Amino acid sequence: MKLLVLNGPNLNRLGKREPDIYGAETLADVEQKLQTIASESFVELFFYQSNSEGALIDKIHEAYDFGYDGIIFNPGAYTHTSIAIRDAIASVDIPVIEIHISNIHSREPFRHTSLIAPVCIGQLSGFGTSGYELALQAFLLRRKGVKL
Repeated sequence: MKLLVLNGPNLNRLGKREPDIYGAETLADVEQKLQTIASESFVELFFYQSNSEGALIDKIHEAYDFGYDGIIFNPGAYTHTSIAIRDAIASVDIPVIEIHISNIHSREPFRHTSLIAPVCIGQLSGFGTSGYELALQAFLLRRKGVKL
């Protein structure tokens, strides 16, 4: 199994940016934890973070073109604003799980709507950085044939 872990704007600032909301872990910490789980489960993970909408769209297209089995995606603020990212996900036949470190539904009203969720197989929100691990576990269940 080959998965892309895709992170949008400002996630490169994890550990520094609003630690009261996002915690003290860095993106490198998150990636290391995921890599440990993936190695034990014979999963190849590829990590990519960008603050640019177009670069994220390119990676979504590439994931499909190169035969990835799924995408774990934290689109950051693009969740609420990017029809282009939504359309990119809809344009490829690859399962995507949307994740958010904080609970977007308990924050400011403008964060309550996800343009991305309707084209994803699921959304994890509010579980801290464990959401990444939960998304990986969901893909492992799918590999075993569990319908999610």
